[in-house]
Amino acid sequence: MRQQVQLLVRKFSLADLLLIVTVLALLYGLVHLGAGIAQPLEVGSKISLDPCNLPYYAGRSLLRMFIAMTASIVFSIVYGYWAAYSRKAERVLIPLLDILQSVPVLGFLSVTITGLVALFPHSMVGAEMASIFAVFTAQAWNITYGFYQSLRTIPRELRDAAAIFRLNWWHRLWQLELPFATISLVYNAMMSFAGSWFFLSASEAISVLNRNIYLPGLGSYLAMAITEKNTVALLYSILTMALTIILVDQLFWRPVVAWSQRFKLEQTKDRETSPPWLVRILRRSDLVRTFGEQVLEPLKRNLVIGGGRLAAPPLQPTRPGFKQQLLKILGWAALLLLVGYSVFYGYRGVILVAQLGREGFLHLIQLGFYSLLRVTVAVVLGTLIMLPLGVYLGWHPERARRWQPLITFVASFPANMLFPFFTILFLRWHVNQNWGAIPLMMLGTQWYILFNVIAGVSSLPNDLKEATVLVGAKGWKKWRYFILPGIFPFLVTGGITAAGGAWNATIVAEVVSWGNHTLQASGLGAYITNATEAGNWPAIVGGIVVMSLYVVVVNRLFWRKLYHLAEIKYHVE
Repeated sequence: MRQQVQLLVRKFSLADLLLIVTVLALLYGLVHLGAGIAQPLEVGSKISLDPCNLPYYAGRSLLRMFIAMTASIVFSIVYGYWAAYSRKAERVLIPLLDILQSVPVLGFLSVTITGLVALFPHSMVGAEMASIFAVFTAQAWNITYGFYQSLRTIPRELRDAAAIFRLNWWHRLWQLELPFATISLVYNAMMSFAGSWFFLSASEAISVLNRNIYLPGLGSYLAMAITEKNTVALLYSILTMALTIILVDQLFWRPVVAWSQRFKLEQTKDRETSPPWLVRILRRSDLVRTFGEQVLEPLKRNLVIGGGRLAAPPLQPTRPGFKQQLLKILGWAALLLLVGYSVFYGYRGVILVAQLGREGFLHLIQLGFYSLLRVTVAVVLGTLIMLPLGVYLGWHPERARRWQPLITFVASFPANMLFPFFTILFLRWHVNQNWGAIPLMMLGTQWYILFNVIAGVSSLPNDLKEATVLVGAKGWKKWRYFILPGIFPFLVTGGITAAGGAWNATIVAEVVSWGNHTLQASGLGAYITNATEAGNWPAIVGGIVVMSLYVVVVNRLFWRKLYHLAEIKYHVE
């Protein structure tokens, strides 16, 4: 033992020192930021625009977003796995996911903020939980769709291999399904994290039911700067946001993306590229190596590999074991509870919507049609722009790695931070917001398409790319026979999540303001925003119901058929 300690001391390097300092700084930051969550609740209190507070505000925002991201990944794996392998549950879970995706962030806040604040009447915990849940709703659905799509398109020969090796569900999850879905999970998680910056203001500066609650964060700082028409504070918030996005990309997403490439399904290997600088530093650290050998490897052996026995093939039909029966009962109980919860609140929603009357409901249908036209235009234009760009970057990994920081920065930068500048231009040029809302919606939704296309091209086997060179496929033939079929499942996922994001973006894009000047479009987003600020529950629920109906109908008639086509025809075998 003494010799091991002496050897470790001799190998102690600058990388180890930097790692220790960084870990201690992170722990101190988590304790300091977590302490602010339990502070007394002050309704109506304003956020200080002193720029000295911006590092603390950035830390509070990042803490909420990473908590929400962790919950989103866990939710996506459980929900997507259940929907992919249970046909009966899929009939309920996927339409329900369509509805959940269509409910705007303000709708979730309207439902959750009152109850959570009532649970913690004298603490910020309730408001923090509501904010984190709102960020969760901006992240989870995209990741869930991506994981579900990955499970449904696993090549048949890999499933057959898992059956031949008699892998149980636990081994199959860790050694087949999660590795196969890793690239999709990483890129969709990165996109969801980037997209959640878009709704940061709505989740931290909560104005609902005539109550104003400002949580310390970059979003609330931005909202306060816009309200007070403080251009200097607005620029400070944009600069801080830019630095925060760059740090998160360099310290987290770039290493994670580089790690995800090890799970690429291919027979020939891509040309070696230089790993990110943080990965190179960690590889020099003996502490990291020791931690991996002494902690991670035993954990992997005990938890993953030793997580269950191989399932021996039964010689004759046998009754399910107690664990299988218990899991099945718990699954159906959870599903019935979810359906019962939805029916209960659906019934209450019907009562509230009935207060609008026939004319009021028909007016909502009309407003929803206007928003549908904007969503359609935004998705079509976003696809035409981002599809060729995503294919170009994904087909050339070295270029993708070179451009990734800029793309991640632009995608992560919350478009609503630019809305004040667009509002000033719209006011000066007298632009009708019915048209102006479309580019504002595209600013926050087209990235869903780009990241999914890049993930699709990145997951293509390298031997398939080499085959296009050998057969001399170029131009339209290359797109028709190689690119589009190979990335079709990812393109469908990007389209459906972009459409859901566009519906959510109507909440902030159809109503924009600068000081006392407000531009408003005719649509469901503007209707729900105004109803939420006024605390008009029948109008809030009515708008959400109509928006959900539009999303479900479009998904059933259009996107589901494309999903089915992707499952049976267009996936890599």
